[in-house]
Amino acid sequence: MERNMGSENVVIRLTGITKNYRMGRESFAALKGINQEVTAREFVAIMGPSGSGKSTMLNILGCLDGPSEGKYFLNGKDVSEFSENRRTEVRNKEIGFVFQNFNLLPRTTVLENVMLPMLYANVRGKEARRNALEMIELVGLKGKERNKSNELSGGEMQRVAIARALVNDPSVILADEPTGNLDSTRGIEIMEIFKRLNQEKGITIILITHEPDIGSIAGRRIHMRDGRIERED
Repeated sequence: MERNMGSENVVIRLTGITKNYRMGRESFAALKGINQEVTAREFVAIMGPSGSGKSTMLNILGCLDGPSEGKYFLNGKDVSEFSENRRTEVRNKEIGFVFQNFNLLPRTTVLENVMLPMLYANVRGKEARRNALEMIELVGLKGKERNKSNELSGGEMQRVAIARALVNDPSVILADEPTGNLDSTRGIEIMEIFKRLNQEKGITIILITHEPDIGSIAGRRIHMRDGRIERED
């Protein structure tokens, strides 16, 4: 089953997305004609085993790679046709990323890590500081602004990563196995933050995970297998 809601509140629309990779003389299809929509304020989990295509889907949704065939519309704009420079701009301003490995600057403060995306978006000074402090408080790290990221626990580092993803007010948050390096207790705490951001702040979230208990927190689950959408629930 594939979703086609036709809503004016659609944030992401994929039509006929195929992704092929060359392996020597052979061509391998990682995605095979994906049609899908995500609307504003949804919390969606993309699930599946290794090799199902979910990581390739994430790369396309995050403008880290382009499709071999098909169209990807983000807020009505066909980003599959954008230049690399334009995709870079979209990644910074319209998509917030949260990765399994946190990707923080290790000897830099929490505040400086969260402010970093705003520097690339030419937001500086008091406005940048104010926005960063607001996001730090939102994820429960008020009082930790001057701590270096390598002084934090794994759960705290992931909270910093979430604050950094939020700071430019993106259209969607893409979270790639965000609990993969955390114990079960910290993992549930991080998922509760995502759930609260979605329900209370209306933030659109797409989660990539292979863990059923983590995926169950999302409002909609898309199950992938062999480059296709197998089912939704």
